[in-house]
Amino acid sequence: MTSAVSLVVLEGVSLAFGRKDLVSGLDLRIGASDRVGLIGPNGSGKSSLLKMIAGVHSPDGGTVRRQKEMRLAYLPQDLDPQPGKTVLQTVLSAVPGRDSLERECDALQQSLSDASEDEETMMEQAARLSDVHEQLLHFETMYSEHEAHRILAGLGFEQSDNERDLGELSGGWKMRAHLAALLFLRPDLLMLDEPTNHLDLPSVAWLSNFLRRAKGGLVLICHDREFLGEQIDRVVSLEPEGVRQYAGNYEAYRRQRAEEEIVLRNQAKNLEREREKAQQFIDRFRAQANKAKAVQSRVKALAKMDEVSTLQSRDVMRFTFPPSARAGGQVVQLEKLGKAYGEHRVFSDVNLTVARGDKVGIIGKNGAGKTTLMRIIAGEVPESEGRVVLGHGVKAGHYAQHHAESLQAGATAYEEVASANAALNNTRVRTLLGAMLFHDEDVDKPVRVLSGGERARVALTKLLANPGNLMLMDEPTNHLDLESSEALAEALSTYDGTLVFVSHNRAFIRKLATRIWDVHDETVEDYPGTLDEYMDGHGTDEAQAAAPKKTNSRRDKAAASPKAAKSGAEAPAAAAARPVSRQDRRALKRAEAERRAAQSKRLGPLQKKVAKFEASIAELEERQRETNLQLADPAVYEDDARKNALLSAYHADAEAMSDLTDQWELAQAQLEELEAEES
Repeated sequence: MTSAVSLVVLEGVSLAFGRKDLVSGLDLRIGASDRVGLIGPNGSGKSSLLKMIAGVHSPDGGTVRRQKEMRLAYLPQDLDPQPGKTVLQTVLSAVPGRDSLERECDALQQSLSDASEDEETMMEQAARLSDVHEQLLHFETMYSEHEAHRILAGLGFEQSDNERDLGELSGGWKMRAHLAALLFLRPDLLMLDEPTNHLDLPSVAWLSNFLRRAKGGLVLICHDREFLGEQIDRVVSLEPEGVRQYAGNYEAYRRQRAEEEIVLRNQAKNLEREREKAQQFIDRFRAQANKAKAVQSRVKALAKMDEVSTLQSRDVMRFTFPPSARAGGQVVQLEKLGKAYGEHRVFSDVNLTVARGDKVGIIGKNGAGKTTLMRIIAGEVPESEGRVVLGHGVKAGHYAQHHAESLQAGATAYEEVASANAALNNTRVRTLLGAMLFHDEDVDKPVRVLSGGERARVALTKLLANPGNLMLMDEPTNHLDLESSEALAEALSTYDGTLVFVSHNRAFIRKLATRIWDVHDETVEDYPGTLDEYMDGHGTDEAQAAAPKKTNSRRDKAAASPKAAKSGAEAPAAAAARPVSRQDRRALKRAEAERRAAQSKRLGPLQKKVAKFEASIAELEERQRETNLQLADPAVYEDDARKNALLSAYHADAEAMSDLTDQWELAQAQLEELEAEES
């Protein structure tokens, strides 16, 4: 397949959830080598759109066409694979046709061994058996058991796990097994909805490398900014104004979105300036008959001016943690700490100290004991040996993955947050919920109707209501969208207390961690530094000028002008005192002609100058409109050279028009003064 081949085509698609339109009139093509990042806030419809592309849901309007014979693989966020197969069998059976070929092979071999058929039938069965063996050999070459083991190991499975029944595994490991099966399939189009949610840091790194090497199309939803940026070359974004498409990765999307916003703001600003200029011209010359045509032209132009809609901003979590009470210099002390579940030893003899102001990032493989360590420090799980000592004046706040799931189903979001701190009044509780995107009637919704992301935000709001000076957080970004994850990281970066957190989100860890605890091999390795330093050490991977003031000095001198005395009112008055002869009439005509000639000589250059400025401004206005139309086309942003050329031309024309307008105003003022002197 080539990149020109469209695997999925959406035409005029609309999709709604209740009364809310998620997408409307959407046209989208996904090619054989496209790597698409699907982004947008929680509740915007990313997962619903992905399900529609996968064929799980049907659109409310429009059509979705998928290429025939295409191998499509889809990983949803919520999945519960059925037991009855081992982990390895789950992966191997993902390839369509293998099971049926193996059954057919067994049946043919059994039939041939019975030798109960006639010779002709047996010859046909033998020929078919040869074909089946050849197809199975092709499967073994393309989809070897060795490759299945390699993928499972990359996703964190031990060799001994491969023969375990899927039903024995936790939800997170079931999800990993299903992901392994999809990767093993080598699909033409792979669609992943938050694949890193149940992975640890090493598995995230492995999956990132695997996907970068994989062929075929990819559609990805992910809140991990780094992971997303490593995988995609195109963004489909569910924005407040509708679905938009951008070329490039997530960082390129952010740049293009910012450029669009600047362009639209400038367009709106320039349009408003055009309106003001046109209205000023109309107001100034409305009563002048010699300007009637120009005024009418400006009236028509004003009526035709379009509105420019600037980009709508998303509602993003915006909050800060309040100042915390000062704790002692030593916040947490782990002394000979150990934990075992029966014969299974998690860790032992852990001696670590957390100082005031530390931000400790805990990393390690799933199952190594990261969450166990966090829960022991929080006092939720007892240690097997040793002890945890909290320092003087330490008050801990804990956010755990299971906290979002253990909210009271019948309680409202408001009630859950209010229960975290009885000292908070109604206004403060609603303010906190509003900062976490719960507005108006949302605060009175019962927990049972909230999405996973909304529950996570309620649990975070409870922590925000009573954070203490030591915060313990276990995978706080798991059910948050990308922008909410970044908002949380930004808020935590200004938190003046002490933070200990578990995360597999590399961007989140890089933003916050001042030291790393790596949980592995029944111990906890302490590294005083950032994630990058740890990995390096371990070989891991514009003002406008004021308009010139008008002067009436020449107008004040007009009455004393000799030319005015000779060619103005005195001549007719003298003529009225005596009969007008033919000679006098000739002299009067000659004087009038001379007056008009002198007036034309004085006014002509300025009149031409004003007309020239007006023509140039009109030309620039037209060019600006054409450029605006081109910049409003999203396809422009797929071609950097064209986009940059248009932006440069736009800004150059805007500056030129500003200069010309200032010159026109000066020339027009001079012309008005001369016309007043001549009148």
